[in-house]
Amino acid sequence: MTHASAQPVLPQPPADLPRTVGELRATGHRYRTVKAELRENLLARIRAGQPRFEGIVGYDATVLPELERALLAGHDLVLLGERGQGKTRVIRSLISLLDEWTPVIAGSELNEHPFHPVSPASVRAAREDGDSLKIAWLHRSMRYGEKLATPDTSVGDLIGDIDPIKVAEGRTLGDPETIHFGLVPRTNRGIFAVNELPDLAERIQVALLNVLEERDIQVRGYQLRLPLDVLLVASANPEDYTNRGRIITPLKDRFGAEIRTHYPLDLDFEIDLMRQEAALVAEVPDHLLEVVARYTRAVREAPAVDARSGVSARFAIAAAETIAASALRRHALLDETEAVARIGDAVTVTSTLRGKVEFESGEEGRETEILAHLLRTATAETFRARLAGIDLSGFTGLVAEDQVIETGELVAARDVLQQVGTVPGLAKVLDRLGFGDAPTAGQAASGIEFVLEGLHLSRRLSKDLTDDGRTVYGSR
Repeated sequence: MTHASAQPVLPQPPADLPRTVGELRATGHRYRTVKAELRENLLARIRAGQPRFEGIVGYDATVLPELERALLAGHDLVLLGERGQGKTRVIRSLISLLDEWTPVIAGSELNEHPFHPVSPASVRAAREDGDSLKIAWLHRSMRYGEKLATPDTSVGDLIGDIDPIKVAEGRTLGDPETIHFGLVPRTNRGIFAVNELPDLAERIQVALLNVLEERDIQVRGYQLRLPLDVLLVASANPEDYTNRGRIITPLKDRFGAEIRTHYPLDLDFEIDLMRQEAALVAEVPDHLLEVVARYTRAVREAPAVDARSGVSARFAIAAAETIAASALRRHALLDETEAVARIGDAVTVTSTLRGKVEFESGEEGRETEILAHLLRTATAETFRARLAGIDLSGFTGLVAEDQVIETGELVAARDVLQQVGTVPGLAKVLDRLGFGDAPTAGQAASGIEFVLEGLHLSRRLSKDLTDDGRTVYGSR
């Protein structure tokens, strides 16, 4: 038996909310524009010391203050930044600053406020019904519209067009009620976002000029003035801004604020972002998340990588998820009691994530080699940062007299521990790596393999890879 995909459940307004204009007026409700509403709600949160933008990592001291100033000023705005810098996440977070419920004229296509009708049909209904005019309540989640700009986007999509069905019903072409409204007017009294604005054809961008300046729309020459109440937000990539496409000068001039986004400035922010966004199917210890964070930053800064295209935060998120998946695969293959990632699980990301990175011309054929080198560098840096000052001679002593230690994807945690036994300094290593006083077998094996790899990268142990996927560490 098949089931239809579940539809999102829309919030239901409380039963005690007013249902007519007269009831609404009796509560003392006052009409505010959407920008005034955002301003007042933002100020209330600032004064109360409450978080304003949930789920936004690393922007507290840079992007968010600029965003708050733009909202307080009532400016439409452009977020400008490379891919994967959370521009869309920031835009969508603005929804939380709207009132949870707002009144609209029942049946209005344009979400018109009961005290401020703008369409001919609503003006007529308000005049005829007076205080008995029916109202409905709109949840803030329904007051957000979004369009990914593509070259085939039309004026009709954004603004509106003649509806042939309404004409066929007997209305004349001169009747403004024959208009089928586009996405922007349907988001009246809300927030409308255009993602990747430079990809919008220039003649289509012209259609937004009136929305931003005169706050009204024109459809196919109709003398129809609809004063829209909308916050217009756009995102753009700096590379697209100047080359692949551009924001036309008159439109760019009408945005009140241009806010630059950036990749996480600190290593801790990069790690926090992974913890928040990555859907990990196995335990990925902190030291491995740090390796991935350092790796991402190294790829971002590498001369061989095209800096103009950027290295998205999705690179780090996908890397952490891939490492977790490798641990889960080993857990299933070897029937282990737990799935805990080890440093050897990170090797696969150099091939699986190669498509997320744009390399400079002239580096063809060396992509995987470059990524593998940067991963080794990130691992060595994390090893030094985490385990500096600890005596690791007990680990190098394990492979004295031609002994070896086997690890790898097909070696279970219990087998790693049996080979190592009791090692001087192991408890201190595991404590430094955040495993505490009672690490599990999987966590202990993860720590041991990290030490062995770090010692190899610092030229204190040799390392060989076997044909069956095992890693063999021995004396140099």
